[in-house]
Amino acid sequence: MTRRQRDEMPELPEVQTIVDILNHQEVPGNPISRASVYWAKTIAGRSPEDFCEKITGCTIRPIRRRGKYIVLPLSGGLTLLVHLRMTGRLNWVPADSARNRHEHVVLDVGPMHSLRFQDTRKFGRMVLTRSPETLLNRLGPEPLDRRFTAGWFAGTLQTRQRQIKPLLLDQGFLAGLGNIYVDEALWEAGIHPQRISRSLTRREVGALHRAIPHVLQKGLRNLGTSLGSGRANFYFPGNGTGRNAEELNVFRRTGAACPRCGSVIVRIRVAQRSSHICPRCQKRHV
Repeated sequence: MTRRQRDEMPELPEVQTIVDILNHQEVPGNPISRASVYWAKTIAGRSPEDFCEKITGCTIRPIRRRGKYIVLPLSGGLTLLVHLRMTGRLNWVPADSARNRHEHVVLDVGPMHSLRFQDTRKFGRMVLTRSPETLLNRLGPEPLDRRFTAGWFAGTLQTRQRQIKPLLLDQGFLAGLGNIYVDEALWEAGIHPQRISRSLTRREVGALHRAIPHVLQKGLRNLGTSLGSGRANFYFPGNGTGRNAEELNVFRRTGAACPRCGSVIVRIRVAQRSSHICPRCQKRHV
């Protein structure tokens, strides 16, 4: 996977939007009557044959999210973990719909629908497991959880000697953040992405602790961020797109005026990742 592809992964608001829509469409409560796999590598850790055999007959329980994983608990003690990566999508369509060539896993759910995993670039993965905690326990706290407190955040930052942006992108440190919402939160808090975590002042830590959930909640209200119309764009079930791109302050706004001070937004590289900043609001040296 290239650096560009890592930049485009759906993040917490996009994944949560998918989960909310699938639950609203009453996917849970229905049994999986048939499973088909058309690209073997989509299934991690099992052969397609074993995957289809084990998942057929299972009933889907209420769907949830952990970090960037879509978590589908199933009857019989199994859990299906879905990681969309760059171009993964979940389609909820009538069972008699023609399969498009990028739908690599098809689950017939209930009498009339199919849940289909579409992935143009084939980087996404599905894991069928009896021990989801093996993967999920590696993730850091949820930034919208009550356990993401200012005290925990300040104390943990003081123990790390890392640039703040790569640290926030580390899923083992904090789960669900990616390039879009980290850039937005750092701009909102007035912090340069190359600042060392333990160098942040108490005021800066507090500002960042408030900014992270704020930008995520805004993304959730807007049903995620969709950028352009290419195959790497974010689409939720029903082929809808998020509205949050219209409210981004710095991400992908190179050359535009900073909404706060009017300076020109620039694009830089931080730990091999594209980053968008206002050089006046986000000074590297303070």
